[in-house]
Amino acid sequence: MSPAPRVGITPAPEPAYDEDQPPETPRIHGALALDPMVWGPPGAIPDERRLRHLGQALAEVLAGRRPAETVADKLTERAYRELVQAGQMIQTARPPFAGSVHVKEPHDGVVEMCLLIHCGERNHVLAVRLERRGVRWLCTDFETA
Repeated sequence: MSPAPRVGITPAPEPAYDEDQPPETPRIHGALALDPMVWGPPGAIPDERRLRHLGQALAEVLAGRRPAETVADKLTERAYRELVQAGQMIQTARPPFAGSVHVKEPHDGVVEMCLLIHCGERNHVLAVRLERRGVRWLCTDFETA
């Protein structure tokens, strides 16, 4: 019989130098990708899942857990400025969670929604107004309490 082949242990490679490493992307706890805010033919109301995702993303921004730039294309310029100026309005030790959505359509091309944002000990309410601009829906106003 021939002797068994000898297997050696290869040493682990040395870590790369700091300047060789790509910049680390910021981590966002609970981040979710947002679908495009385009819904069907004129007169079609957005579906509840997409509305809840938008509410979740806005709640994360208002809690300081997501950068405002991630929702910039879902808001009008004025609403985006207000969101950035508002800063952290929701104080919570744990990630916010958007509950069920209550939707009203006061008139054609306008949708108003209200969500209960679960934040642990104290819940918040988030109200959002969306207006249809062509085939897209944009957030024109929001309030939280």
